Amino acid sequence: MTATVAESPRISALPQIRRDRLALSVLLVTTAALYVSDLGASRYSNTYYSGAVWSMTQNWKAFFFGSFDTGNITTTDKPPGSLWLMVLSSRIFGFSPWSMLVPIALTGVATVAVVYATVRRVSGPDAALLAGAVMALTPVAVLMFRMNNPDALTTLLMVGAAYTTVRAIESASTRWLLLAGVLLGFGFLTKMGQAFMVVPALALAYLVAAPTGLWRRIGQLLASGVAIVVAGGWWVATVELWPSDDRPYIGGSADNSVLDLALDYNGVGRLVGDDKHVVTGATPGGGFASTPGIGRMFSDEVGSQVAWLLPAALILLLIGLWLTRRAPRTDRIRASVLMWGAWTLVTGLILSFVAGDFHSYITVTLVPGIAGLVGIGGRELWKLRETQHGRIALSVIVALTTAWSVVLLERSPNFLPWLRWLVISFGVISVIALLARPAGRHRETTAVALIMLTALLAPFAYAIDTAATPHGSKPLAGPPADHGVKDDDSDEPADFDPSSPSGDSALFTPQLGFDPAFITLLQQAGTKWSAATVGCRDAAVPSLASLTPVMCIGGFNGNDPAPTLEQFQQFSATRQVHYFVLPEPSHRSKSPVTKWVQANYLGSDVGGQMVYDLTVPASPQPQR
Repeated sequence: MTATVAESPRISALPQIRRDRLALSVLLVTTAALYVSDLGASRYSNTYYSGAVWSMTQNWKAFFFGSFDTGNITTTDKPPGSLWLMVLSSRIFGFSPWSMLVPIALTGVATVAVVYATVRRVSGPDAALLAGAVMALTPVAVLMFRMNNPDALTTLLMVGAAYTTVRAIESASTRWLLLAGVLLGFGFLTKMGQAFMVVPALALAYLVAAPTGLWRRIGQLLASGVAIVVAGGWWVATVELWPSDDRPYIGGSADNSVLDLALDYNGVGRLVGDDKHVVTGATPGGGFASTPGIGRMFSDEVGSQVAWLLPAALILLLIGLWLTRRAPRTDRIRASVLMWGAWTLVTGLILSFVAGDFHSYITVTLVPGIAGLVGIGGRELWKLRETQHGRIALSVIVALTTAWSVVLLERSPNFLPWLRWLVISFGVISVIALLARPAGRHRETTAVALIMLTALLAPFAYAIDTAATPHGSKPLAGPPADHGVKDDDSDEPADFDPSSPSGDSALFTPQLGFDPAFITLLQQAGTKWSAATVGCRDAAVPSLASLTPVMCIGGFNGNDPAPTLEQFQQFSATRQVHYFVLPEPSHRSKSPVTKWVQANYLGSDVGGQMVYDLTVPASPQPQR
């Protein structure tokens, strides 16, 4: 009898455990389907990174440095962390859009799982499920976990640091806190300072809530900082100490230095907008020209990407802090509210005031903060549903979320016009159900279902549209608003159509808009580099189309001093590069290499491309 009584609570808990596991399984399977389905539609996605991935599969030195081309002229303008992941997959399964993009999609599934696990440790499976759903269905998250930009892996590493920080807070664990530092260090090797935007949030939560003395907490945080430096600094130190004439030029830097790349091009330059390497002719704010300011996250360019539940998250942050105001210092709920709240505020403010090259897709790093606040704050407020204040607060949040969703939907009036009326209907019914004091398990379940439909239906529709649409180098999530297009300021050729069938379905080597005669020319070049052109954006597409090395002159924007004119002349004289492809008009006049080639070689039109044969000089003029 005693044994039976002792085991009964565990037996009664089994159905709930099974339901929780089933719910998590449905969440992750749905996320995987959303992120992986028709993944090859965008083919090489951001061709700049795709070109680098292919080159890195051909050469281990290029792999280590993150070189754009197999000849190791320049690196990409980001560290190689996320590229390593895609390269390893491509080496195992062969280079193709699928082998490159599937690891990124799985990174997204892992991010949702880690958000779920982080919230569950504090607020239980219901809050975790809501947080995971918000993470999975926010349109910008769907966008970035289907692309080969470094933001996807960066976000996973940041969320992993949040999970390990929560584990560290539970028992003042130095080991878990050091692991958080290691993850953020690897985040630096993925997208540099962007990974550090959450450091204040994680440090604040630990400093406030860890169950140990103040000086020990400070010492542990300093040790975690050392872990960040070691985990992110080993590659930086190796590159800095490597003889500069035996490695590629650090693309995007002013002085061939990773430190300059981190502090200027990917650091202060982006924040204040005075980066000396900005694309010639680019508009302030990058491809989308979003105006810096406190309202940027709610703007036409950004709001529908990430801000569906941002107002609700900010209100729940205030409510969460109020509800836990008298809790002990070590209260885990308050610690998590502080962590996710500071994550949202700091990241949101930094991104709002970036004056340099800003793209709306980098707001994917804001999504975990919103998800955490909605999950934990929503759960804490739901506990007060029997009180008048609790019901009113819930009703206000639901009404505000409904109204804000309608505002965002109105920005794309031709996209499912009936959807806004459905959202309004669910919102109104949800408010009525809340004010009517839902009693009983079935009524409460119905009320929760209505609230989740109100909150997630519109972003889910945008997420589906995002997954169903091919995207190029500068994408937007969801349907286009009246002010813009799906893929503004794309780097692809004018006739590039990412949704068209591949030119060679077996090898996944699409023509990418080029005439077959031009592709054949490159494939039969027989030199170290089949061709050269100014700017990696112009070099990536012919390289991918022909699967041959195309030299990138001047780095990403064509502004880097690599190779120098003298070096290029030597490459030409020694027959290491066969052709020079005339780049886009913005690069023609400013590149010394372009001027030299045009002065010394004859160009001919090959399949719509102006090509110069560097093995046949136009005249015996001496090189200068």
